[in-house]
Amino acid sequence: MTTDELTPHGAEQALTEAKPILRVEDLKMYFPVKSSGLMRRTIGQVQAVDGVSFQVNAGQSLGLVGESGCGKSTTGRLITRLYKPTGGSIEFDGRDIAGLSEHELHPLRRDIQMIFQDPYTSLNPRHTVGSIVGAPLAIHKVVPKNKILPRVQELLEVVGLNPEHYNRYPHEFSGGQRQRIGIARALTLQPKLLVADEPVSALDVSIQAQVINLLQDLQREFNIAFLFIAHDLAVVRHFCPEIAVMYLGKIVEIADRETLYNRPHHPYTQALLSAVPDVKQASVGGRRERIRLEGDVPSPINPPSGCRFRTRCPIAQDICARVEPPLLQVGPTHKVACHFPGEIGKHPEKPITPRLLGVDDSGTPDLAAGPATDLPTGAGYSDSWFDLENNTMGKSTP
Repeated sequence: MTTDELTPHGAEQALTEAKPILRVEDLKMYFPVKSSGLMRRTIGQVQAVDGVSFQVNAGQSLGLVGESGCGKSTTGRLITRLYKPTGGSIEFDGRDIAGLSEHELHPLRRDIQMIFQDPYTSLNPRHTVGSIVGAPLAIHKVVPKNKILPRVQELLEVVGLNPEHYNRYPHEFSGGQRQRIGIARALTLQPKLLVADEPVSALDVSIQAQVINLLQDLQREFNIAFLFIAHDLAVVRHFCPEIAVMYLGKIVEIADRETLYNRPHHPYTQALLSAVPDVKQASVGGRRERIRLEGDVPSPINPPSGCRFRTRCPIAQDICARVEPPLLQVGPTHKVACHFPGEIGKHPEKPITPRLLGVDDSGTPDLAAGPATDLPTGAGYSDSWFDLENNTMGKSTP
């Protein structure tokens, strides 16, 4: 491996060198399944989020994409501590907030805010816009009471609304305007991190562009970090320099946007991207062939053994059912959880992970080989990674 191949450049270098504001390690959220009748016993668990690790750098954005039910929104609610995680750590600004009580979380609520998916249900219909946006200021006592109204009007103007409409109720606004009200409420306390849970999915396309541009302007002005959850891959590509793909509670691939969209290595990511209409590519020819996945998404109550995607994967082999693939770093800013990672049509015939995990090619434990001790895993990116071309561990040079 040459020095040029191992030296991060441009956006890649920014992702590896930036300071993280949020670092999530092995995050889990299991919801109990109760039996019916008088004696409601726990008979199972919905593994909504199962061992998720990532980080969000200060002032930057991480996109979280995947099918419905993959655990995206649950992850967002865990980050904001609307749910208490079953396991794992959530390190925000150097402090683990996963196990904090409501009282201990109170001062941190100022720094972590959320924009909810549905602008119609996230606003109290009995309160005016002024009381909705001004409530955080009153609760946290950021400004004196006589300064709350001017501050609310200032925020409404920042998000493109008429500041004189503070005394109106949510039902008097359109969907796009309601979403702007939700954004204004989230910005009230000048947070360091915003979790945006599909903030534009319920809006018309023309309004989507306005809201996305507004969020980008606000990010630049206030240096806010974003965890941006969405279905629309085109929106995520426009907004986020780094993107993570989730499937059935786990991250299967995470990379900078150019790598993920141009050279995806996981079969699920490749299938997702093949379903995205590309007008530019269609006009010049060479349109990406559609990859159709067979079968339904398995139940999170009883997920498949090994790789959770194997029941729908076109390249799955025996090892996929026996051993769960690690989220292995395969480039300066690229991780993938697959035994056969590679670009479309270039997946290896034999798995690359056996000698790293101490198993043979079928997934049977190999007593003669022990797992690698320098396997780069966890949140963030290491300065060393697994080189797919040479099947060796490589290390970048300063």
